[in-house]
Amino acid sequence: RANMPGAAEKLICDGFLVLEHFFTPEECDSMREQIQGIVAEMEVPPHCRTEFSTKEGEQLQAQGSSDYFLTSGDKIRFFFEKGVLDERGNFLIPKERSVSKIGHALHAHDPVFKQITHSPKVQELGRKLGLESPVVVQSMYIFKVWQFGFPLTPHQDATFLHTEPLGRVMGFWIALEDATQENGCLWFIPGSHTNGITRRMVRAASGASTCVEFVGSEPTYDDSQFIPVPISKGGLILIHGEVVHKSELNSSQFSRHVFTFHIMEAKDTSWSKDNWLQPTPELPFPPLYT
Repeated sequence: RANMPGAAEKLICDGFLVLEHFFTPEECDSMREQIQGIVAEMEVPPHCRTEFSTKEGEQLQAQGSSDYFLTSGDKIRFFFEKGVLDERGNFLIPKERSVSKIGHALHAHDPVFKQITHSPKVQELGRKLGLESPVVVQSMYIFKVWQFGFPLTPHQDATFLHTEPLGRVMGFWIALEDATQENGCLWFIPGSHTNGITRRMVRAASGASTCVEFVGSEPTYDDSQFIPVPISKGGLILIHGEVVHKSELNSSQFSRHVFTFHIMEAKDTSWSKDNWLQPTPELPFPPLYT
């Protein structure tokens, strides 16, 4: 846990950085209220009711076979928890508890999340970290609902958001309510961002049975190396693109809402054309600095 200055050094050392009380309670509440309105108006065709998963086999089945996921980079789309839909795609529980996440362009299409993403203090933080030409590549609202939520398996963001060279992607993870070990806070392996990556999720060749596939092997991680990183409402965690992190089941009876977005230092950086997420003519990656 750190405050400026010295944050860049700690981020380089550990691969993550905790900044408590970065956003105000009012800013957190405004995001939660905005998402409630979005969910209330949610009308998702049954054929688009895609369950979100971070397990490789389930990713390929649920997301990889669906253009709904692959073309969500410049839209606001809904992804659902496992077990909340019947065979016909109807909700088995209230729809506000059925959503796993909403992504991937809230930062571009919703005024509240756009303002948060480009807020003066986020821009100031980017400059203090030495980012010269950062662009926003995606954003997500994550619900982490209790009872139906699933663990976030150990992973590195660069597996999904690959750049040349590596080290140009960073996640901004905003706790909209207290994140505790009981309701599924993040866990990190400090220093693991220095070991590179061993697998990637890439767009599959045309004609393949899935839209994406994994290349390389998924390493086995030592659970004893992970440390929990609880954080209070309004706190911000900066996440290096290669640091290994996870979250456990939400075993509480409370939610753990989060808004997160990823930025890329665009200067002297190439965004992989194999990434599932691609900028579009309608939505090029917008500059963080306005």
